[in-house]
Amino acid sequence: MHTYPAVISLRLILTIILPTLLTGCSSFNCTRLEQQLGAEQNLITLAAQITDNLTQDALPPLMSRQPDLPILTTTFVNNDNLKETSRFGRILQEHITSRLVQLNYTVKEIKLRQTLLMQEQSGETMLSRNLRDLDAKQSLAAQAILVGTYSYTDRVMYISARLINPKDRTIISSYDYRLCMDDNILAMFGLKRQPSSSSDEVDPPRKSLINTLFY
Repeated sequence: MHTYPAVISLRLILTIILPTLLTGCSSFNCTRLEQQLGAEQNLITLAAQITDNLTQDALPPLMSRQPDLPILTTTFVNNDNLKETSRFGRILQEHITSRLVQLNYTVKEIKLRQTLLMQEQSGETMLSRNLRDLDAKQSLAAQAILVGTYSYTDRVMYISARLINPKDRTIISSYDYRLCMDDNILAMFGLKRQPSSSSDEVDPPRKSLINTLFY
């Protein structure tokens, strides 16, 4: 029996698309198809993507298994106010730190300020990503420092992540990301999704005539 190319192509397309249709995909968020095909943003996956991109393209290359040359990680902060962080910024740092350890890098978590500032009535730790606030001995012993910022408008967030050489403050790798803030991410900032107008969404498929007759 011969298998026609069209059949092979159809099977390949179904293999690629069907899992997305069944499980949803966060890339459909903030689009008209979000109601049908959208999915929760996986921050662990996002952190792994950020980490892999930064480490693979670092120049000079990073060295793994170097206890005397660790990578220092810092909390992601608000690009509009570098003293402001959030649950999102801390969670992203934690997941990136975990991924670096999985890749066999020696990692140390640091707080950039010698004294922690507390935001009134919220208890959130306020951090600075200014390298001048770092302990000199701690930073110069590192091969790289992870810093990151985020900014958002409506439900769209822009993330910038960088690895910096602490000795001369040069950027050894940098990546930018755009994501749609789902309900969980919005909640990390104390926000809620605004009701969408009916014109912004695609209506769910209508019930088939056969289903209408028999159910």
